[in-house]
Amino acid sequence: MSNSVNESAIKKLKLLFTVVDRPKGEFYLDVLSQYDINFQMAVGGMGTANSELVELLGLEPHKVVILSVVREDLVDTVMNCLEDKFCTVRNGKGICFAVPLASVIGVNLYQFLSDNRMGRGV
Repeated sequence: MSNSVNESAIKKLKLLFTVVDRPKGEFYLDVLSQYDINFQMAVGGMGTANSELVELLGLEPHKVVILSVVREDLVDTVMNCLEDKFCTVRNGKGICFAVPLASVIGVNLYQFLSDNRMGRGV
């Protein structure tokens, strides 16, 4: 199979959710950006535990939810990196999970999200 065929092959995409304490949001956005993720969005969130439990456990009640569109072939690598950071970064705990994207409208949008512009992303 020629290299040009591989470059234009359709790569499945997933939507990665990363939930971390708000003060660590910028740090995790930077971690994710090293994987050539072209679309990320951070939105505020609140934890669900009551204030007494939050205080007892020393948790941060205010969260940030980072949504990232990631090529399926990179998801395991990205999630392994995040898991490592969750365990080793001081006050860096969090969770992440990915769900498949069923469709994207438009070739240009797909190429941008999959980082597959002009032969990139292979």
